[in-house]
Amino acid sequence: MSKNSALDLIRKPNRLTLGLELPLDNDWSPAGEARRVVAGRPRGVPDLTAQADLIRAADERGFAAIWIRDVPVFDAVNMGDAGSVYDVFSHLGYLAGVTRNVALGTAAVVLPIRHPLMTAKAAASVDVLSDGRLILGVASGDRPVEYPLLGLDYETRGEAFRDAVTYLRAAWQPGGLPVNDKRVPSLDLLPRPAQPAIPIVVARQAGQDDRWLAANMDGRFVYPGAVERIATQVQHWCEATSGRGAFISAFHLDLLDDADAPAEPIRFGARVGRNGLIAHLNALAGVGVDHLAINLRRSGRPPGEIIEELASDVLPALATNPETTSEAHAA
Repeated sequence: MSKNSALDLIRKPNRLTLGLELPLDNDWSPAGEARRVVAGRPRGVPDLTAQADLIRAADERGFAAIWIRDVPVFDAVNMGDAGSVYDVFSHLGYLAGVTRNVALGTAAVVLPIRHPLMTAKAAASVDVLSDGRLILGVASGDRPVEYPLLGLDYETRGEAFRDAVTYLRAAWQPGGLPVNDKRVPSLDLLPRPAQPAIPIVVARQAGQDDRWLAANMDGRFVYPGAVERIATQVQHWCEATSGRGAFISAFHLDLLDDADAPAEPIRFGARVGRNGLIAHLNALAGVGVDHLAINLRRSGRPPGEIIEELASDVLPALATNPETTSEAHAA
């Protein structure tokens, strides 16, 4: 694994792959809300007690990736969502130890609020501990409280983002660490990443133009949306990268018991039966989406049931999808 790219785990010829976005709970359902109140958890804070077992199940049942967010503080007023709760790199280190197969992705680490040296070391550590399974999703951040809380300038985040990417790429290579725009051969970053190059995937725009992103990113992670809108985004990305970069999106899923239940839109996704979901996923594959991160927080059914149904009935249908993503990438 360490001789390849972790992108190989999520980008497969002729089919869409599925991942899961943490946290894996359904506390936004009525039953979940009732459990939250009994447990005394604030609204927006997930139940993490079953996380390890659910992640192991996903790892063993054919999912391609586990995705984790970077949310330093819980802003109950402006956001109302505690994110994945744990520190992103501490959590990734733990996940490296309890999984064997899935890519470990961040969606996304906010680069300008972290010193790039510490980000480079943390990411390299996770990559080695996971035997080369890290996909470093990165962003410039959009939570209003973070920059003033840390005493950082929000207006210069685009420049800081570019500088951080440049630093990461250099720090992971032999030849010394960058110091004041020069490499100092006597300084080195340990451990060296397991992959030849840790793939860096951008979430949203990160304050950059499309040309810079195409030249410097290994993939793109976009918000959920209608197939037609995503098709246009895929086409632009593939044209800019000559089909080189991976294209990733997400989907908030409430999977219903009735396999034939028609889709009912919810924010960033749908409430739908299995067959409608398969049709939607095959449509995404047909326009060139490589990977979809499924979010289960709005699920009315227990996440374990959803993971099992996706593994037993949905993933095999995707594996036989007649559409070819290679054709879409070449468009």
